[in-house]
Amino acid sequence: MTDVLTLLAPDGTTSTTPLGPPAVADSAKPDRPLAERVVYAAAHVVPRTAADNTPGAPADLDWDATLAFRHHLWSWGLGVADAMDTAQRNMGLDPAATRELITRSAREAQSVGGRIVVGVNTDDLPDDRHELPTEQEVVDAYVRQLHHAEDAGAGVVLMASRHLARLARGSDDAASVFRRVYARVVEQASAPVVLHWLGEAFDPGLAGYFGGAGAPAAAGTPTAADTVLAIMRDAGEQVSGIKMSLLDADAETALRARLPETVRMYTGDDFHYVDLIAGAPTADGRHVHSDALLGAFAAMAPIASAAVRALPDEAAFRTLLGPTEALARHVFSAPTWHYKTGIAFLAWLNGHQPAFAMVGGQHAGRSLPHLSETVRLANACGALEDPSLAASRWHGLLALAGVPLAAGRHGSAPADRSVVGVVA
Repeated sequence: MTDVLTLLAPDGTTSTTPLGPPAVADSAKPDRPLAERVVYAAAHVVPRTAADNTPGAPADLDWDATLAFRHHLWSWGLGVADAMDTAQRNMGLDPAATRELITRSAREAQSVGGRIVVGVNTDDLPDDRHELPTEQEVVDAYVRQLHHAEDAGAGVVLMASRHLARLARGSDDAASVFRRVYARVVEQASAPVVLHWLGEAFDPGLAGYFGGAGAPAAAGTPTAADTVLAIMRDAGEQVSGIKMSLLDADAETALRARLPETVRMYTGDDFHYVDLIAGAPTADGRHVHSDALLGAFAAMAPIASAAVRALPDEAAFRTLLGPTEALARHVFSAPTWHYKTGIAFLAWLNGHQPAFAMVGGQHAGRSLPHLSETVRLANACGALEDPSLAASRWHGLLALAGVPLAAGRHGSAPADRSVVGVVA
């Protein structure tokens, strides 16, 4: 059993760092869903190890591992946000696999009383068509998925649509296009939905969504935030929340201050979630906070659970969750859309999937030195749930890549040595 981790630097040198304990013991699981905040972790999917996990191949999932990971999240009191960006929507999870994932995950949630919301999008429309989609085509695509999600018994998150973004960019009045489409979709929902504002850092195809995040181009032109609020006014009580994933804490707090009282802000900011979930006092003496729907929390469920349960003791909350932000910032670093590689990698290290593999070969989305820094930061914040297993798997990956493990890895002083010919 090792008590140190070997790390690989971008210049090919290796070093070691002491292997730390998990921040939260497995015995600390709650006996009910979290109540201090409404918290969802966006879950990834696990392919069969023997599947054709090459770019463009249909997703062939390991259903046992995929669903077991959702049970892991529920066991810590977190809700599951499924079939969303983290599950490789628009990056390998095809429409048939998406529908099956929603059906299976919703059924599993019902079996344990777990919270679940799922992503509803327009990604069964072709992306490569030269002409713009029509509003009717976008509405119909959303509604098909909406009805499937509701029939499965899941809550609905209306994801940002690449097709709607293209349609709006081709219009002289983007705000009106967004308002019309969302109004027609939301009116067909049988229960309140959550909106999703995903920034272009996650998907360049969503640039300018809701009309853009900046100042209005001219007097009287609505900002993106104005358009979001107008969609909420149009929908009334049919919108229960919004997940905001712009990686911009100021933009989130500004919109949060303007939300109707019945609408929750779910932070999707994997850079600043500690402050946003903790919240802050307002001028009129209220305490306003964000709830959470985060991909990062899939990689640190025990810590996220324990931190939220510590509230309203903000000091204890920050002591637990604060150190995880460095890990999340690294996992979600540019190009941000490859954060899913880090989520799957940490799931593998923590024993939640048999192999480090992703649909479409996306496990190649990060370099070996980048993964090494992920290991270092996860170890530093206590996110390695079984440190010995994580070290064994990580060292095996290094060995497979031809990286010699640092001498004295069973507890001697850190050592450096050069590595030649490593392809990461």
